[in-house]
Amino acid sequence: MTTVAFIGLGHMGGPMAANLVKAGHTVIGFDVAPPALDAARGNGVTVAASGPAAAADADIVITMLLHGQQVIDVYGGGLLAAAKPGTLFIDSSTIDVDSARAARELALAAGHRGMDAPVSGGVMGAEAGTLTFMVGAEDSDFAEAEPLLQVMGGRVVHCGGSGAGQAAKICNNMILGVSMIAVSEAFVLGEKLGLSNQALFDVSSTASGQCWALTTNCPVPGPVPNSPANRDYQPGFAGQLMAKDLGLALAALESTGTDARMGTLAADLYRHFADEGGAGLDFSAIINTIRERSANVKEGASA
Repeated sequence: MTTVAFIGLGHMGGPMAANLVKAGHTVIGFDVAPPALDAARGNGVTVAASGPAAAADADIVITMLLHGQQVIDVYGGGLLAAAKPGTLFIDSSTIDVDSARAARELALAAGHRGMDAPVSGGVMGAEAGTLTFMVGAEDSDFAEAEPLLQVMGGRVVHCGGSGAGQAAKICNNMILGVSMIAVSEAFVLGEKLGLSNQALFDVSSTASGQCWALTTNCPVPGPVPNSPANRDYQPGFAGQLMAKDLGLALAALESTGTDARMGTLAADLYRHFADEGGAGLDFSAIINTIRERSANVKEGASA
């Protein structure tokens, strides 16, 4: 079995580390938040005093952090220096492609190996071990990491070389953001037309409107019992994270000169959603913003 250092034990990293423990791996973890450490300890993770202390005896180091600069800072802040020569560093954060490649270059310069392996599937997927991993790595590093990633994910896709995993994640989440807005708008329209949410779900979930935003993360309570809508939109995948990811997509669109009007609009809508109280709610709670704005439109029309 493998000794894994896991840095970042929050809503995603905590369950991922727990699944590695369940599979028989030794996991040494660290997080700056004491509650995350307490939860990890309860799931069998050996808690270290710091990130470098966790990495010192590890065969593989996994990071699950918020931003590209944070990954760079953690790598350069003692994590790489503490690891054994040739350690494989797997970054599962969702960050920009340039930062992913820079992190790998830092790992290589320190005598290690590096790869990007962001995930999709949210907290439910992390807990169930059904995440999709999108991997940017050399063939030999992917072969070494794949069995470990399979423990935490239902599907592991080798997307190409360094940065390719992040590129796939950015594109995937742009699809997700756009589709959640479309699904939410459709439910609000259906409500205004006198259609029950269940009826619309029963049709669309088996028709051409079927998508993950509808059938797994349905934005209205009832049709999908495990969706965040049934627990007051507790994430799940928080609005601030969707806003961040769509910000990454928007930067990529601009740098590549890609004409993506829906992706650009979705980035704008989720930025406002996060700024106006939705940051800590599941991203599907944007349906409430759509309802509120729709009511204002109707009142304005009546006036």
